[in-house]
Amino acid sequence: MTSKPLICVPIFQKDREKVLKVANKAIKLGADLLELRIDFLLDPDPQKVIHLLEEINFPLIATNRMREEGGYFRGSEAERTDILLETVQYVDFVDIELRTEDKYRSKVINASKSAIISYHDFQSTPPIKELQRIVTEEKKLGKIAKFAVMPNNMQDTLNVLEVVNHSENTIGISMGEMGRYTRILASLFGSPITYASLDGGSAPGQLNIRETKEIIDKLIGERD
Repeated sequence: MTSKPLICVPIFQKDREKVLKVANKAIKLGADLLELRIDFLLDPDPQKVIHLLEEINFPLIATNRMREEGGYFRGSEAERTDILLETVQYVDFVDIELRTEDKYRSKVINASKSAIISYHDFQSTPPIKELQRIVTEEKKLGKIAKFAVMPNNMQDTLNVLEVVNHSENTIGISMGEMGRYTRILASLFGSPITYASLDGGSAPGQLNIRETKEIIDKLIGERD
């Protein structure tokens, strides 16, 4: 039997009221997990972030994405990772980048309940051996490995699925329209989490939550 992945809706809003509105809507539509993108908040004061997490009161990933991988946090690396350290006991997962300097990254991982170690490339897809190396390195550090890369051809998208198929607890995403199908098929190969938006895609090639639920229910139901 193939386990259904958790459907996660990322929240990219800038203030408390909008965050809560999106969170409530996503929960009503059947999200299993929410990802609070702390780097999008206009005021990422740790105590305010903690209060917001408590208000949401739902399974959560805390992410404070580094600028080098598409994030918007405006402070230093110490400030960015300190905020994650403050939030770890209030969330189910913390997402931290593989490329984070070890002295900051290890503190967050060690304090977290469960760490997602992530890697993002918005320009290209590394060769399959490099993707495998990245996943191996991530798995040594955290519970779940994650990589999201941009394909330049269909073979790139197939390489992503190949890596996911041979790696437990690995989220592999081929971004953009070309890689859109991988967000669903990776679930058949054991990806534990898939990301979906409320309405329009909040990341290149992302499907909305209704489409994601319907397709996964159909595919995994048929496979079982």
